[in-house]
Amino acid sequence: MPIDPAFFVVLALALGFKHSYDADHLVAVSNLLTRSKSLRKTTLMSVSWAAGHMITATIITVLLYELRATVLQGVLANLELAVAVMLVVIGVVGLLVEFGFLHRHAHRHESEEHVHVHTHLHEDPQHRTMFGIGIVHGLASNDELLILFVASLSVTSLVGLLGGVGVFSLGVVAGMIVFGIGVSYPVARWGTGRVRRAVSIAAAVLSIFYAALLFLGFEGVNLLPFSAA
Repeated sequence: MPIDPAFFVVLALALGFKHSYDADHLVAVSNLLTRSKSLRKTTLMSVSWAAGHMITATIITVLLYELRATVLQGVLANLELAVAVMLVVIGVVGLLVEFGFLHRHAHRHESEEHVHVHTHLHEDPQHRTMFGIGIVHGLASNDELLILFVASLSVTSLVGLLGGVGVFSLGVVAGMIVFGIGVSYPVARWGTGRVRRAVSIAAAVLSIFYAALLFLGFEGVNLLPFSAA
């Protein structure tokens, strides 16, 4: 049965917005967004994440569509582990930064110059890091896209699938921008140094904890649950 184009667009946007609120997405990006000091930076970081997500999600979704999931099924089943590993790395690095183990700058005390270890997580821009996180997340979100746009929506052409992925990705961008502003603005506007540090440490710990759940076989949650059926 043909699908009304307007309904298709609205549903794809809504599903993309919903998808951006997968817990593994929010946990990972929160570790960087808590360090954002402006709405412009937050928006650009969110777009960078969504761009990385869109690229890998599109490529693998096309492969799944063309191969009918027969070749890649076993591979894709293990991609959640890549997300879990990434969450551990993000959380550990975040804790090392907040507790002063990763920091490097040169300064002079009288006649001596001291050099300390440094990471660029505190510096602008952080877009490449967010882009990389989005790439990893995109690897693990393809089964959902295939189900939504092939099985549920009866999109049977590759062109239709790519159009659906594109609209879906716009919803992902919008959802992540809304979340990013919601996380970073209160910290930047009202948070003291102690508040920002506490939020950053909490995000890092949550990242490691959620990764542990994924390693144990936890399938994940979404803050905006609803049935696509």
